[in-house]
Order: sequence, then C-alpha cells, then structure tokens
Amino acid sequence: MARKYEKVKELVPVVEQLQGQGKTRKEIAKQLGLQSERAVKDLLYRARHRQEKAIPKQRGRKPAKTLAEYKYENRRLKMENELLRDFLQSMERT
Repeated sequence: MARKYEKVKELVPVVEQLQGQGKTRKEIAKQLGLQSERAVKDLLYRARHRQEKAIPKQRGRKPAKTLAEYKYENRRLKMENELLRDFLQSMERT
C-alpha cells in the first residue's frame, strides 16, 4: 500500500542518487512507496529551486536624488550639449 504523506525532505538525497543511477520517476516512486511520480517530480523541483536564491524585488520609490547629484547631472548634460553643438558645427550642419 502506498503512503499518502511522507516527509519528503529526508528523501531528497535518496531520490537524487536513484535518479543518478538512471531510474525513472515512476520507478523511484514505486521503490520509495510514494503514491505517484508527481511526488518525485515536485520534490526534485522544490530541491532545485530551494538552492537558487532569487534577487529580492525592490519595493517602493527609488531613493530621492541629492542636490549634489542633480548638479553633477546638470553639468554633465551641459557638457554633452556643448560637445554635440561643436560636432555639428565642425560638420557644417548648423
């Protein structure tokens, strides 16, 4: 009789070892007494995704810029405009 519930976290190394030996999910489930191959699939999925640490989503507003950052950006944009103006003048477009 197949088990209805099993603490499968303890089975992760066993399942990975059996899968490494080339057994199918159905064979693994049958050998471990699980109800279906779906339990093995879900177990492997959870084990694989537990290892991956996702980048936390940034919530809320972006931090406000300081006055110094605005001044720096303004100076940079003025220099960029001046360079473009000089370039267009040297190409005789204006």
